[in-house]
Amino acid sequence: MLSRTADHLFWMSRYIERAENLARLLDVTWQMSLVPQPLEVANQNWKAIIALNSLEAAFEKKYATVNAENVLRFMVSDTDNFASIHSCLRMARENAHAVRGTVTAEMWETLNSTWLDAREKTFEQLYNAGIADYFEWVKMRSSLSRGTTLGTLLQDDSYHFIRLGTLLERADNTARILDVKYHVLRPHGEEEGATDFYQWGALLRSVSAFEVYRKAYRDVITPERVAELLILRSDMPRSLHFCMNGVIKTLDLLANALSHETQRQAGMLHALLHYARVEDILEHGLHEWLTDFMDRIYLLGNGISRDFLMPMVEESA
Repeated sequence: MLSRTADHLFWMSRYIERAENLARLLDVTWQMSLVPQPLEVANQNWKAIIALNSLEAAFEKKYATVNAENVLRFMVSDTDNFASIHSCLRMARENAHAVRGTVTAEMWETLNSTWLDAREKTFEQLYNAGIADYFEWVKMRSSLSRGTTLGTLLQDDSYHFIRLGTLLERADNTARILDVKYHVLRPHGEEEGATDFYQWGALLRSVSAFEVYRKAYRDVITPERVAELLILRSDMPRSLHFCMNGVIKTLDLLANALSHETQRQAGMLHALLHYARVEDILEHGLHEWLTDFMDRIYLLGNGISRDFLMPMVEESA
């Protein structure tokens, strides 16, 4: 396969996954903001989203105040923000258009109609109609995209590059969601009350893990088990361990003469997850552990780009 074609497929899947995960992060922050709390605390939660995506400078150029409406506007529909949901859906469609002859008709129609619908509505329309409904729509469109890919695309190299992009992006974003929310909810390790239970439940729902948690643990929600579920459970579709299982298997299928070092790095990261214990991760410091994981994912993306795709330009976003 031509590296340019592989590059478009890889980034098509990353952008649609990125849009979904951003919708998940904004949704859980919005739901948590509805719980009675000091305005300063609520605004700190919104500020954390900007910081997590390293967009402080870009945000400050357009908005004087960090609050719910400004952050939502910036991260949902701002056309100047390359990391907004609007921009991600546009870039997913543009990458699909570039390889129109490689993707199936159903895949193209799904991504194209998603973009056409997304560009029609202003932020005011989305906000007034209920911003949570928009986040659900983004998640459903992403699920539809994955479904049409799985159900219609020949499972050759094209499929493997799409799968690789999806899993790499999902791992990075699950780590980001857990990092920004874990310490907001339990900054000093205090005991949880009714409000905290609601917020932990909202966090789990943001990654479609609330029912999974109940089935896996059959107990009250605790921060340690939330971390274990989203990091170490290999049977949880959005966990870091599950994503890395898929990454190393896909890299084995795509392996070429240049990819040995990238495969080695992926194997080391997978081994770290496979043999880790949540107690050790929390003792070391969850934020530090997740930051190291995200750094490794970034380097892994660099390696994949170098070995299979076009040189990375904007992927540091």
